[in-house]
Amino acid sequence: MTSPTWVVNAEAGLLEKVVYSPDGLVAAIAQDAESGEVLMMAWMSAEALALTLQTGRATYYSRSRQELWRKGDTSGNIQHVVSARADCDGDTLLLAVHQKGPACHTGARSCFDAGGHHD
Repeated sequence: MTSPTWVVNAEAGLLEKVVYSPDGLVAAIAQDAESGEVLMMAWMSAEALALTLQTGRATYYSRSRQELWRKGDTSGNIQHVVSARADCDGDTLLLAVHQKGPACHTGARSCFDAGGHHD
């Protein structure tokens, strides 16, 4: 059985507007589409962004593994992307998502509520 393709409401010209870092990545913030809660931050390459917009499933780029990863493929904690837009400089993306399960690898709903303290 194939999963349905979600339609992502992306701002006009998004692919052309994005400004990638010298290593070819852009920061992407995932935000709950209903509550507005910030869930996580990850990196996207141009390929990851294009796949996200094509499939409606959040696809990111792992800097440590040097490969694409689709959120939820191993954990089951899928992100269906509702909308995608860039900030005023084009160097950060905001993805409104429907999150299934926790967004953080620690098991917390949000990476910003993981309970850790950073100095």
